[in-house]
Amino acid sequence: MPAERPRPTMQDVADKVGVSKALVSLVIRNAPGASAETRKRVLDAAEEIGYRVNRTAALMTAKRSHLIGVMAKISSGFHAEIVEDLVAAADRAGYEIVLGAVTPTHDEARVVETLRDFRCEGLLLIGPELPAREIEAVAATMPTVVIGRRITEPNLDVVRSADGRGIASAVDHLVGLGHRDIAHVDGGTGTISADRRTGFLRAMRRHGMSDSARVVSGDFTEAAGMRAVSELLDAGLPTAIMCANDYSAIGAMDRLRRAGFSVPEHVSITGYDNSLLARLGSIDLTSVSQQPQEQADRAIEAVVERLDGGRTEPRSTVLAPALVVRGSTAGPRR
Repeated sequence: MPAERPRPTMQDVADKVGVSKALVSLVIRNAPGASAETRKRVLDAAEEIGYRVNRTAALMTAKRSHLIGVMAKISSGFHAEIVEDLVAAADRAGYEIVLGAVTPTHDEARVVETLRDFRCEGLLLIGPELPAREIEAVAATMPTVVIGRRITEPNLDVVRSADGRGIASAVDHLVGLGHRDIAHVDGGTGTISADRRTGFLRAMRRHGMSDSARVVSGDFTEAAGMRAVSELLDAGLPTAIMCANDYSAIGAMDRLRRAGFSVPEHVSITGYDNSLLARLGSIDLTSVSQQPQEQADRAIEAVVERLDGGRTEPRSTVLAPALVVRGSTAGPRR
């Protein structure tokens, strides 16, 4: 077999352009000291010969890593979508994202420690379920932004949408269609689920329908939506079901259809997150958007302000969610 070609080095770039290795290093690090013309020649030569920065070596010598760690659940469609927006926003700010995936074998505490070991300068925690005191302990040592969860701690920045307001907009939509028997499939025991559950109950009370408000325990999975519908089939189906997120709503739709019911002819369904799945024509789910791109922009802005601007006071940004009406909701069947 032919021998593997050696990886191009910084010295190879310097030799091709006819400058010193030190000058090439300035250009690669985007440091001052090189003219615009020289900078262009160096970058063009690096691309031509296929030179890539050895990030491991660079991190060993650099005073700053310019890395931002992001903790996300890879099973969540909303988390995946906002991560894409975070990568784009970080790139515009001159930072790179290191993704820490929360899985059944890697819990949130372990992911946070891993991101810190990678020399991340700041952390973005998407929908964390860690106790507030543990998040505060991390924030006391490095800039930390919590995305999507209501939390108040002295060293934390928070970027989220108003979950209670988002759920209330879905209730208002269903009531406006004529629904009076509405059930809510909640997301479990976390803060995000509690805010959405509270928002549902308050909105039902505002409409004078507290007595008919039903809450079914669930979580943020398709299986939870299916289990909830099975429970409602035994207890008596409502005319509308509001789910804590899109995944559980899709599970509810599937279980209803398997039982012989049509959506929205027999039962209207709403979700939360306005995920890519909700937008598919075959699902066409009415859902609440959390404005992921704006959350991502605000989160990167917050952490960069601390890293580069020296801001120390906490900041809380609450965005207004937006209801997106699609074909999964209609007036109750007469």
